[in-house]
Amino acid sequence: MKRILSILLATMLVISSTACTNKESGSSVVDSESANDLGLTRESKPASEYTAQSNAEMYSRLDFDDKQEAEFAERGLIDAPETLELTDEDGKVIWSQAAYNFLDDYEEAPDTVNPSLWENTKNNHAYGLFEVCDGIYQVRGYDMANLTVIEGDTGWIIFDPLMSIECSQAAMQLIEKNLGNRPVKAVIISHPHVDHFGGVLGVMSEGEQADSEKSLTEQLDSGKIPIIVPEDFAEHAIAENVYAGKAMGRRANYQYGVLLEPGVTGTLAQGIGMGQSTGTVSYLAPTYEVKETGEVVTIDGVEMEFQMTPGTEAPAEMNTWFPQFKALWVAENCTATLHNLYTLRGAQVRDGAAWANYLTETITRYGDEAEVTFQSHNWPHWGNDMINDYLVNTAAVYKFINDQTLTYINQGYTSDEISNMIELPEALEKVWYTRQYYGTVAHNSKAVYQKYMGWYDANPVSLNPLTPTDSAKKWVEYLGDVNEVLRMAKADYEAGEYQWVAEVTNTIVFADPENEDARLLCADALEQLGYQAESGPWRNAYLTAALELRNGNSAAAAKVAKNTGAMVREMTASMMFDYMGILLDKQALADYDFVMNVTLSDTGQEYMLRIKNGVVLVYDDILSENADVSITCPKNALFYLVTNDQENMEKTIKTEGDEKLVTLLAENMNQVAVSAPAAFNIVEP
Repeated sequence: MKRILSILLATMLVISSTACTNKESGSSVVDSESANDLGLTRESKPASEYTAQSNAEMYSRLDFDDKQEAEFAERGLIDAPETLELTDEDGKVIWSQAAYNFLDDYEEAPDTVNPSLWENTKNNHAYGLFEVCDGIYQVRGYDMANLTVIEGDTGWIIFDPLMSIECSQAAMQLIEKNLGNRPVKAVIISHPHVDHFGGVLGVMSEGEQADSEKSLTEQLDSGKIPIIVPEDFAEHAIAENVYAGKAMGRRANYQYGVLLEPGVTGTLAQGIGMGQSTGTVSYLAPTYEVKETGEVVTIDGVEMEFQMTPGTEAPAEMNTWFPQFKALWVAENCTATLHNLYTLRGAQVRDGAAWANYLTETITRYGDEAEVTFQSHNWPHWGNDMINDYLVNTAAVYKFINDQTLTYINQGYTSDEISNMIELPEALEKVWYTRQYYGTVAHNSKAVYQKYMGWYDANPVSLNPLTPTDSAKKWVEYLGDVNEVLRMAKADYEAGEYQWVAEVTNTIVFADPENEDARLLCADALEQLGYQAESGPWRNAYLTAALELRNGNSAAAAKVAKNTGAMVREMTASMMFDYMGILLDKQALADYDFVMNVTLSDTGQEYMLRIKNGVVLVYDDILSENADVSITCPKNALFYLVTNDQENMEKTIKTEGDEKLVTLLAENMNQVAVSAPAAFNIVEP
């Protein structure tokens, strides 16, 4: 239907307009006075009357007198600095709550902010050291995630040590100031997302981790620190942060608003925190994997029972029950917001039905006894009745999105149609702790569609569409007088039809990125959509796109975390070979077919690689008797091969046979910059 409407509009425009496309250059001839005629400027705009009205209506949709979540966000505060702004060793600000002090200047949300998101932002602005219950404490608001400590007989058991070393160090300093110095007895990481493990070297030193070859009991008895994770943690941590890491990093510019300044026309909370810190990211390999629900361990006098929840918020994740505290750690499975079945930066789709089922299992196992739930983001919830409602309502939301999407799928609706149709039942829609601050019902329904149906909507026209640029150029050719289209779009903008205006003007941008009027009008429309968004990531995405349309690609200015390269060093050899296939210029080696034997001197592993017409095929535990070239090296020396570090290759890699093939392979590992962040365009070609 959307396509049909677009064609009808295009036909009307062709009939009513005179074509003036410069076909030689491929760009539209634009009247130089049109920008003045349309009143377009590069400046950020205030909220329009439609945006102000849309945001004001939110006050009648939700009970803003219900302050339960705000009270929980502040409950148990022990200590907090008057001003919180953390810097790295170079003095660069890597985390700031001070940047959000403007929140105190307003009694109600300004017109440029969805009032519901405003409330969530205020709650996430509550930072410091908090008591969850006697013996369990959290530092919240020192990074996007929480750092949690459990008091044992002699030391601390730490859960999820944040994203940056500097942030976790500051959190531990606040703990030690108020609760005393205690040794770390174990680190437990709930799931393999970087904001939960990147700060691990802020709570322990490299070399303090226990020996992964030993049993957990032996690790604990050794005096070293076990790093306990759910099964398959390492595989997913590395795969997500390396294989597709560059693309995710650039897309995260949009999701997390790293190019935006905090403010009433800028970035606010993300639903699960204020944003990502930009300090130093570290990684230590896990020493023990939990494999089964019901596994019980006792560490420093604290008994813990694990519940495996794979395929929920992460491919590997686990909840933890503390019977002596009657406290339930729900990881990132319940986070006082609707979470993502698909995250905008890109990730594997999550299973809404499985998510709901694991939460009902949580209720069955621990619901009768639990007196407090706490998690890796946002604030705890107290009281048995509240906890059971919290778990049930969260499960119900994910199950509804899953089931209703499948209902619509079986009625023949497509992904875009479903995302515009689906609405939560009113009783669930009004629950504050499942509001759409992070994920949204609309884009989560698209995740369900993708999981079951994939990208294809069954219309053969969609089988192999033109590229966005080629399609846009044809649309502009059919539209005819682009200036007239822009005047019509400006009229629609004045009428508050921001989504349509963004669509039609962005089409013109993809046909002619130099069309300043289209860029500016598209930016204005996206900006209003951002002001209206309840989801922090949606707001960031809209406003970042507006920023780049007005000022050009701004990726070089992104404030990003400092990566130590630890995750790449911890890749297994098999992972490193997979990474080679991603980095390789396949066209350059399209005519080659050769075999390389690889022997790892430190691990004793053997591999045969066949480079077949640009494809890297990997054979485990075998060497070819007729290899074209053979190399012997330590496992970590493979990093020099993928980065074409010839100097270190000569020092660490022993070669027999045709050395030119090793050089050829290394020199063509050039399709993705291993060390530099990605800077591709998003909102323009």
